[in-house]
Amino acid sequence: MSWMVPLPVVIPLLAAGLSLAFGRRPKTQQWIAIGALSISLAIAVVLFVAVDDGPITANVGGWIPPIGIVLVIDRLSALMLAVSVAVTLVVLIYSTAQGVADKGEGAPVSVFYPTFLVLSAGVSNAFISGDLFNLYVGFEILLASSFVLITLGGTRERIRAGTIYVVVSLLSSIIFLTALALIYGATGTINMAQLSLRLADVDPGVQMVLHVMLLIAFGIKAAIFPLSAWLPDSYPTAPAPVTAVFAGLLTKVGVYAIIRTETLLFPGGEFSSVLAWVAMATMIIGILGAVAQDDLKRMLSFTLLSHIGFMVWGVAVSTAAGLSAAIFYVAHHITAQTALFLVAGLIEARTGTTSLRRLGSLAKIAPVAAILFFISAMNLSGIPPMTGFLGKAGLISASAAKGDGLSWMLIAGGLITSLLTLYAMVKAWNMAFWMGTEGEKPLLSEKVPRRMTAGAASLVALSLAMAAGAGPLMAYTDRAAYDLRAQRYVTVVLPNGDQVGDIYFDPWSDSEEGSDG
Repeated sequence: MSWMVPLPVVIPLLAAGLSLAFGRRPKTQQWIAIGALSISLAIAVVLFVAVDDGPITANVGGWIPPIGIVLVIDRLSALMLAVSVAVTLVVLIYSTAQGVADKGEGAPVSVFYPTFLVLSAGVSNAFISGDLFNLYVGFEILLASSFVLITLGGTRERIRAGTIYVVVSLLSSIIFLTALALIYGATGTINMAQLSLRLADVDPGVQMVLHVMLLIAFGIKAAIFPLSAWLPDSYPTAPAPVTAVFAGLLTKVGVYAIIRTETLLFPGGEFSSVLAWVAMATMIIGILGAVAQDDLKRMLSFTLLSHIGFMVWGVAVSTAAGLSAAIFYVAHHITAQTALFLVAGLIEARTGTTSLRRLGSLAKIAPVAAILFFISAMNLSGIPPMTGFLGKAGLISASAAKGDGLSWMLIAGGLITSLLTLYAMVKAWNMAFWMGTEGEKPLLSEKVPRRMTAGAASLVALSLAMAAGAGPLMAYTDRAAYDLRAQRYVTVVLPNGDQVGDIYFDPWSDSEEGSDG
C-alpha cells in the first residue's frame, strides 16, 4: 500500500506537464486535468480507508528515514487529503463551465490547468510530508502556483493583490526557512519524527525561539490574527474558482502545519494560552470585519478569517477532544466555505457584480443559487444539525471539560462569533436574494452554465452528507487525534528508534513515558 502514498502528488505533476504540452487544445487540457484529479481522488479515498488500520509510510527513493524524505499518511493527513482533492476536483469542473481559462479577462489558456494541477500537488505534498523541508517545498509549490492563479487576466487589481500575496508569503517562507536552518543546527535533523525525540534535549530558550518562528510562519499561512491583514484584499479579486479553492484549502495547509507541529514537535502545550488569545482575537475581529462589508466576496473573506479561529481554538485546548473537534471543523470548513465562494461566483456570473447594494430579488431569477447559499450560510453559522453546529459543539464540550478561565472565554467568544456570523449571513442573503436594490440594478446575463450550478450543489451535498454521517466521521477524527500522539507517530516512521533521544511526551497524560523506540 505504501506505493500509493506519493501518487496524489506525482499524478497531478505529471498531468500538469502533459497538459502544458496541449496548450493549444483547451478541451484536451480539461480532460487531462479532470482525469488526473479523479484518479487522485480515488487513491485518496482508498488511503483514507486503509489508514484506519494504521499509518502508512513511503520512503522516497528507497532511502531509510531520517536520511531520506519520508511521506506519512495517518488519519489526519488522509482526511485532509481526501477532502482537499474532492474539493479541488469540484472547483476544477466548475471552472471549466465558467471558462476562466479561456475567456476570463485574457487569462492564458495554456497556463490555467497545469497551474491548477501543480497547486493540487503542492497541497497534497504538504499534507503527507514527514519532514519539515519537504513541507517547506510544498509551501513553495503553493506560492508559485497561487501567484499565477491569483493574477489571471493581468488586471491592475489582480496584479496588486498578487503582489501583496507574494510579498507576505515570501516573508513567511523566509521565516520558515530560517527556522529550518536553526532547527537543523540545533538537532542535526529536520525529520519530524526524529525531531520529536531530539528537541527534548535542546536548551529551553532555543526551543522557544524555534517554536515561535514556526508559529509565526504557519500563522501567516493560516491567516490568524494579527498576521491576517493580507487576505481580505488578496482573495476577492481573483476569478471565482480560484478564490474558492484558495479559501477552502490554502489557509488550511497552515492550520494543518500548526496542528502537526504543536502535537508532534512541541506537545507540552507551552503556548496554549497564547493560542487561546490568538483564536479569540481571530474569531471576533474577523467576524466584525465581515459584518461591516457590503460586498459578498469581501464578507466571505472576513468570515474565512474569523472561522480559522475555531480551528486554532481546538489546538489551544490541547486535549484529544479539542484536537478531534478542530480536525472535524477543518473538514467542515473546507466544504462549507468553498461552497459559499462558488455560489458567490454563480451570482457574479449572473449579474456581473457581488456588491450587496446592487443585488436584490435574485431569489426570483436564481432560486437554486438562493437555496444553495442559504444552506451553506446556515452551515457556516452553526445551525443544527449541520456540520458547523457539530464542530462547534465539539469545541465547546472540549473546553467545558477542561474548565479553566481561558476555556470559558473561548466558549463565550465562539458563541458571539456564531451569532454574528448568522447575522452577517442573513443580512447578505436578504440583500442579495430578497430585498430590492438600493442603487443601479446590475445587468443580468443569460443563465449560468449548469456545470457551475452542479459544482456548487455537489459541495453543498457533500457538506450535508458529512452531517448525515457525522457519527462515523467524528469517531474517525477521534482516532485521528489519537494518531497525533508523538509515540504512535514515531514508532511508525522510525521503527528502529533514534540514538539521540528516547523520551516521548504524551499530551493526553500528565507524565512523560519512556520508550526504547
